[in-house]
Amino acid sequence: MRNLDGVTQMRFYPFHVGDYQAHTSHLTDVEDLAYRRMLDLYYLGETPLPNDPQWIARRIRMPAAAQEVQQVLNEYFTISEDGFRRNKRCDLEISSYQRMKTGGAKGAAKRWPKDKGSGGENGEGNGEGIQGGNEGVTLPPLATKNHEPGTNKNTEGVLASKPIDVSDLLWKSYLLVRKAKNLPFTQLAFEALEREAKKANLTIPQVLTLCCEQGWAGFKAEWLEEEKKKQGAPKIDPFAGAL
Repeated sequence: MRNLDGVTQMRFYPFHVGDYQAHTSHLTDVEDLAYRRMLDLYYLGETPLPNDPQWIARRIRMPAAAQEVQQVLNEYFTISEDGFRRNKRCDLEISSYQRMKTGGAKGAAKRWPKDKGSGGENGEGNGEGIQGGNEGVTLPPLATKNHEPGTNKNTEGVLASKPIDVSDLLWKSYLLVRKAKNLPFTQLAFEALEREAKKANLTIPQVLTLCCEQGWAGFKAEWLEEEKKKQGAPKIDPFAGAL
């Protein structure tokens, strides 16, 4: 978000509920709402407020609450030499945010020198003007080559489990074929194998035996037809799974 001067605005600030309530419990509902909106106006503009309660009331969408705005100004904002109303806590948070933004831009320029305009509006840090603490809000890290979707080894796939009707020897033999091709036998790969086995009217033990004999890491029903054309129908022992 940008302010009227085209400068990136703050999007987040820490809100310490306990401190806020301790310092504002005496406010009326209207004064409390006006104060909260005045803080937002202060942070979004990253600048002190003018000493004009009617102007502020209009800007915070409470034109009939100029009196309450004046009360809040008198209690939580001081008049600076330039005539604006300042809040010490807001100024500290804005200063912290601007340092963070500048540092983030420099870091991005070093890491991605060709990336123009990809900004890091990582605007954090603003308080309600009266609470203690100066914590910033931590945003999730930007996506990097190590955080691209689909590259997390923990989500690449679940390994398939040996079916009951497949012997240990046949299963290990087929896994060795896939290992030689650097292909882990995932559950998805096994389900694909099952579909092709049904198309070819073969059992899983028969398909695995054929794969081991042919050195295939996978199986397509159409491959069987191609092999039949080349060599004649391969002899498939229906009890091959008992290896």
